[in-house]
Amino acid sequence: MLRQISMGIILWIIFGALVGWITSMFMGTNQAQGLGQDIVVGIIGALLGGWLMSLVGKVGITGFNVYSFIVAVIGAVILIIVVKALRRIG
Repeated sequence: MLRQISMGIILWIIFGALVGWITSMFMGTNQAQGLGQDIVVGIIGALLGGWLMSLVGKVGITGFNVYSFIVAVIGAVILIIVVKALRRIG
């Protein structure tokens, strides 16, 4: 049981790092973000993307696959857009 949990956490970190890195390249924030921020952006983006997909009646994150990767990138792009907008206001 503990092994499954630790593997799940490791997969989320890897998934988050990949999603965050691809999104930062796409959004032009790669120079400002390090690995830690890529992981955080990727994981929060996956959660946000999954939640948004559930609002429109679709499946969110289903595992380590292309569909989930696309959903996570969409969520991460939205996250970066919102953060950039809030930084301009503040």
